Amino acid sequence: MDYDIAAYGERRPDYDSMDWALRHDEDEASRFLAELAPGGTALELGIGTGRVALPLARRGLKVVGVEGSPSMAAGLERNVGDEDVEVVIGDFADVPVESSFDLVYCISETFFLLPTQESQIRCVQNTAERLNDGGLFVVQAIVPDHDLYCGKQSTGTRQVGEQSAIISARRHDRAEQRVELQSIVLRENGNTFYPMLYRYVWPSELDLMAKLAGLTRVSRSSGWRNEPFTAASGEYVAVYRKN
Repeated sequence: MDYDIAAYGERRPDYDSMDWALRHDEDEASRFLAELAPGGTALELGIGTGRVALPLARRGLKVVGVEGSPSMAAGLERNVGDEDVEVVIGDFADVPVESSFDLVYCISETFFLLPTQESQIRCVQNTAERLNDGGLFVVQAIVPDHDLYCGKQSTGTRQVGEQSAIISARRHDRAEQRVELQSIVLRENGNTFYPMLYRYVWPSELDLMAKLAGLTRVSRSSGWRNEPFTAASGEYVAVYRKN
């Protein structure tokens, strides 16, 4: 699959209307993040169209975002009103900004869009360098589903309607923890394809990346409401502090 850091956004010009692909947790996420750095500065890795950055800015933070897709960045600029939000085009593994921040966050499995372990490690290390002393790094992600990834490929149905259906086809490289995913929207008037390449990370692996970068895990919960993280949790929000 021919895929680079900009591909996710460039292949989704209708992202804001893709209801089936959105989490709809903007209020909970922005509240959680704002409480970590009230009135401070925040950096979002993979800011997209500002789904969380804009409500976070409305809660009093100054927000800068890194975005690989010019189309996504243009969508953000169209959505910005009076909010204090700035976007920088670039590869978020490099964290290509000069300022330092009280809070850096990466949500909705966006961290998985970095295609190699090396790029993920580089991202965490660069993030640590951009954090103020005592600053926090927050990652929201899923816990990889062993049953889903134990085989080399899988196909599943995401949504079925009277005149449309959405299916997902995956090809899995277990050695590299990498998945090629094609989400296919089937309609009477034609089909739409949304490709994605990602490398999933186990929670313990992310902890090790953070430790190597000089960050200490403060908490890991099952969501933005600080629900306990257990063996049955399907996702998590991890918070790391720069010592």
